Amino acid sequence: MDVINLIEKVLDVRTVNHRIIAGNIANAETPQYKEKEIDFKQALNSRMTGMQNIDVQEKTESNGMGSLDGNTVSLEVQIFKMNENSMMYSALVQVLNKKFSLMRYLVNEGRR
Repeated sequence: MDVINLIEKVLDVRTVNHRIIAGNIANAETPQYKEKEIDFKQALNSRMTGMQNIDVQEKTESNGMGSLDGNTVSLEVQIFKMNENSMMYSALVQVLNKKFSLMRYLVNEGRR
């Protein structure tokens, strides 16, 4: 598998992760809501082998003191995860852009 295809798969998983985190943030005040997450390595392996579905796990324990209403979402943790995921996504897009710029340069230089 070439680098571009690998980056495409990683971006796919990052997009799914973004949606899951956004759902957690949207439900941060919903009673009995359980935080959802993916295992990034497992999700990437699934994508690399051609599987379309990514397993989403429900966290039954909270990352802190917990909530009296049974909600396991920590808004602060989710915002941190969202920022981290966004930075990784942006970094990969920059790598992809550099790769395409290099390819464009090589094609143009080859014509001379």
